Amino acid sequence: MNLSVRAASLAAAVVSAVGLLAPPASAEAFPPLALPFEAGQQVYSAGIHSDDGGTGVRNAIDFSPADGTVRASLAGTVHLQHCAGGDWVTIDHPGGRRTGYYHLEGIRVTEGEQVEAGTVLGSTGNALPCGGSSTGAHVHFTLWTLPNAAAGDWDGVAFARISTTLATALGEPINGKTLGGWRFTEGAEQYSGTATHLADEAVIQLPGRFRASP
Repeated sequence: MNLSVRAASLAAAVVSAVGLLAPPASAEAFPPLALPFEAGQQVYSAGIHSDDGGTGVRNAIDFSPADGTVRASLAGTVHLQHCAGGDWVTIDHPGGRRTGYYHLEGIRVTEGEQVEAGTVLGSTGNALPCGGSSTGAHVHFTLWTLPNAAAGDWDGVAFARISTTLATALGEPINGKTLGGWRFTEGAEQYSGTATHLADEAVIQLPGRFRASP
């Protein structure tokens, strides 16, 4: 079977299986988010990319803040997604929104915990609890839109499936989103794009380093 057709079939199967044809709980625009680390420090970003770094919705961006500390980008409810290699962090927000934080080490939140924007989640790292790959300590930050709670139960789900089939059905593009006073725009290639500081319209090319002032 042609790979693109097979991928489409898999996505359709997921949609059918968990009821993803239903609209999200809210039609509101994706809310402005804080950056997933403390503002005012130097940060390196590898740029905007799809969850698997190859094809599909570009719902991911990697960050390596100078202090190595990852924080919640918006208030919500923590869900620890467990695999044989350990846990990774997702946070569910009002309106059917979810943020994801992969590769974290020293996770400091618990299942069901209510957190505020800025709550420390853990440290940047190279952890691969459900598979995947990582080079250099960072957080793989992702956006999702969930139509219902069942669609967000990823306990034991391999990263290979999350980053392909589920990303196709549920991934929310980073392109055009505002995080901590910066608007992120994808580039023509994977792992590229720009970060525009809304306060002064300064533009940073990605991948690259910048001081993440609010």
